[in-house]
Amino acid sequence: MAQVIVRNLDDEVVAALKRKAERHGRSLEQELRTILAGAARPDRAELLAEANRIRAMTPGVLPDSTDLIREDRDSR
Repeated sequence: MAQVIVRNLDDEVVAALKRKAERHGRSLEQELRTILAGAARPDRAELLAEANRIRAMTPGVLPDSTDLIREDRDSR
């Protein structure tokens, strides 16, 4: 696992993070891990952009499956 050092944090920020960790029953270090893990997850806009990118790779409109099933039944 990697380590990160953040220098020159405002004392008020650290105090607020400690209070938040205490409310959640976690250590400051675990609270910071949780916050950073959440910040690293893609947000809604990023997920939609990825979905649109994948959708753009699908050519045109897909045929109606009902027609395909009917065509298969009729071929027998």
